[in-house]
Amino acid sequence: MAIRRLSFLLLLLLLLRAFASLPTQAAARGGAGPSSGIDDEKHGSFLRNLLEDKPEITEEMIHGYMTNSELEIAVQDFGSRCANVSRVYSIGKSVNGSPLWVIELSDKPGQKEAEPAFKFIGNVHGDEPVGREVLMQLAYWLCDNYLKDPLATLIVENTHLHILPTMNPDGFALRRRGNANNIDLNRDFPDQFFPINDEINYRQPETRAIMNWIKQEHFTASASLHGGALVANYPWDGSRDKRKEYYGCPDDKAFRYMASVYSESHYNMSLSKEFRGGITNGALWYPIYGGMQDWNYIHGGCFELTLEISDVKWPKASELLLIWKQNKMSMLNLVASMVKTGVHGRIFAADSGHPIPGSLMVKGIDSKINASRTFGDYHRMLAPGESYEVVASMAGFTPKRTRIMLEREAVNLDFILDPDGAVGQTKPVRTDCDCRCDDGSKPFLIREAYIWLYLLVLFFLLALYILFRRRIASRLAPHRHPPKRPVAV
Repeated sequence: MAIRRLSFLLLLLLLLRAFASLPTQAAARGGAGPSSGIDDEKHGSFLRNLLEDKPEITEEMIHGYMTNSELEIAVQDFGSRCANVSRVYSIGKSVNGSPLWVIELSDKPGQKEAEPAFKFIGNVHGDEPVGREVLMQLAYWLCDNYLKDPLATLIVENTHLHILPTMNPDGFALRRRGNANNIDLNRDFPDQFFPINDEINYRQPETRAIMNWIKQEHFTASASLHGGALVANYPWDGSRDKRKEYYGCPDDKAFRYMASVYSESHYNMSLSKEFRGGITNGALWYPIYGGMQDWNYIHGGCFELTLEISDVKWPKASELLLIWKQNKMSMLNLVASMVKTGVHGRIFAADSGHPIPGSLMVKGIDSKINASRTFGDYHRMLAPGESYEVVASMAGFTPKRTRIMLEREAVNLDFILDPDGAVGQTKPVRTDCDCRCDDGSKPFLIREAYIWLYLLVLFFLLALYILFRRRIASRLAPHRHPPKRPVAV
């Protein structure tokens, strides 16, 4: 009897494990349960696609894709060919030692500027290689069309675009989803709801590389490219109680706007029958935990989307050019949206005129972004067509607020914060530039002019005072020494 009970329990555990593992292998983002939270009848074909068995990646499928070594050569060749608008650098290495190469595109590559920065990441999952190829196409298009195409010129001259073609070169080489340790890199980040991978030593080197990258660069927005569906996904990716439901983040309106920019610029993403408008909230689609986009938003103030750009995870190489053409305008318009909308500006200290790394809040939105330490510049993504109350603050200074009406164009707004009068508590802010440069020099020059005017007036008053004292002294001189009177004997 005991043996029968034990056999029954073992069989039950095996069945539960089998059912739990099905969606993880098939879904583009992974981790879906038996129901996606979407109308089964209306989206039956979509659900079948998610739950189908993992296809075997054959030599025929790989033919036409760049190998890791070929991709590395292509990145280095790009750096040489487009040296005037790019630089190539590495953010780390994979488990098996492959460098994680990044291409930066800008008219001043490698230099710090008061401009927004965007990053694209491809091949997060090893069996979703479309991003590798599409991102290289994007880099070459921008290089070839700079100063020829208005959109290419706007992006190169007004942003710093960073492109990581592959985050998971080992998984690509092994033809599987996870990295060399068979870890899903889009489940390896710290999670706000559940303490997943809280110890840095337990995270994968690819994950640590991305986290350090965020600390080094001041990214405004970001997107990772995936395959297996056709939709623009936005935070939150999970919910507090793990339920499959719409769980919006504080900047839900801004994220919906960004996702719509991508979807509506796409060849047919916005016409999706599975997702209204071609966009979806991650938790509503199916919750995941330890995802990269939520971590970017919480810890980096970086507005990141997860973009599913191909219904097939590993399409034939002959289809790559078509996929690039279908996503080209979406990618360009998403990067350009950082410049074309939102609120942008710099934060200065009134007592020194220097830029300070203050923070920016919007009333009614429970999230903040930090200005850069070098220039004190901030770039805040906001959905257009609304009025916002914007507040700039920093410890040791009195906050300042103002209301803006954000139409279709971006709003430029600088803040000059006054010290709050706490004597000895306001520490000097270290800056990495002389603030007499660029357009940020005005507050410093105005204050410097006032100082010189004050000294000139003080010198003039002092000169008058000295002249006045001399005249008084000359008048009193005869009375100080009267003639001696004769002394009677």
